[in-house]
Amino acid sequence: MNTNPCGGIVFLVLIAGRKQKEALLHALSEAGGRLINVVYGKGSVKAGYLKDMLGLIPEENKIVVTCLLAGDKTDGIFDMLVTKFHFDKPNTGIAFTIRVDKLSV
Repeated sequence: MNTNPCGGIVFLVLIAGRKQKEALLHALSEAGGRLINVVYGKGSVKAGYLKDMLGLIPEENKIVVTCLLAGDKTDGIFDMLVTKFHFDKPNTGIAFTIRVDKLSV
């Protein structure tokens, strides 16, 4: 959902499994993402604990992708994450945006 009605710039943060890295980077670049940055991480929840509690098996190796987007492209990005990468399903990924009102040098 576009929470920046005036357009502007938003900062996208996306966390997903490493297996999706190349496809996510390509899709974000094609959708207009700029200054894309990738950081590697490792999830803190162990597979045995989640498997016992919820019946899920998480991928421990994660990527954190950040980028800048035009505010009017936010809805399209989130729709793409749901349709192409199934972010609406458990254990696939999480994404959110932060409005950037002012930039300082």
